[in-house]
Amino acid sequence: MVTVTSPNASKARISRTLLESGLAGYKGATKRNSLASNEPSAFDLKLRLGLPWHVQPNNAMKTKIRIVSQLCILALVIGAITLAAAARAADTNVTGEGSSLSDKDKTFMKKAAKGGMMEVAMGQVAEQKAQSEDVKSFGKRMVTDHGKANDELKSIASKKGVQLPNKEHSAKWTSDKAYMDAMVKDHEKDLAEFKEEASSGSDPDLKKFADDTAKMVQEHLDLAKETQGKLK
Repeated sequence: MVTVTSPNASKARISRTLLESGLAGYKGATKRNSLASNEPSAFDLKLRLGLPWHVQPNNAMKTKIRIVSQLCILALVIGAITLAAAARAADTNVTGEGSSLSDKDKTFMKKAAKGGMMEVAMGQVAEQKAQSEDVKSFGKRMVTDHGKANDELKSIASKKGVQLPNKEHSAKWTSDKAYMDAMVKDHEKDLAEFKEEASSGSDPDLKKFADDTAKMVQEHLDLAKETQGKLK
């Protein structure tokens, strides 16, 4: 007996076969994906085994890290600037703010120091060896006044970082008149130099010292002329 299959039945059978094959393939793929999803990842394996692992930062974390790094760099720069400023300030204090002094100022300070020491040395001799009481009194005042002025100048020089001469002068004594003649001449010269520094100096502290000392020198000059006039 021969069975005759209609064309429509054949097409239906073929479609059913293909559908069943597709469903089988889908089920197999689903099963494989399910198995794959249950497999531990490399991160899980490292975590379970206690091995080191790294988390890949996201964009927000990267931005935060970059901002923190920039702030750290900024802090270091500010710190370096602050230290540099502090170093300059310390150096200024150590060297005595010498930047405001000109070469002319320094020359004046050294000459004033030499002249001041000479006035003290000669005044000491006059106080001891003078015949006239007026000359002795004048010599004593020279020791007192110029001694104070010398100390003030040393203080300024220390702050300004200037090395002053410290060699003591040896005073020679011949007579009261010779001493007073020298005092008049020296104080006239000193007065002009101190007035010039007071008016044209570049350092405020030194200018004040020169102005104050010029007034003292003027008094000494007047007294020197008066004492000189009393000598025969």
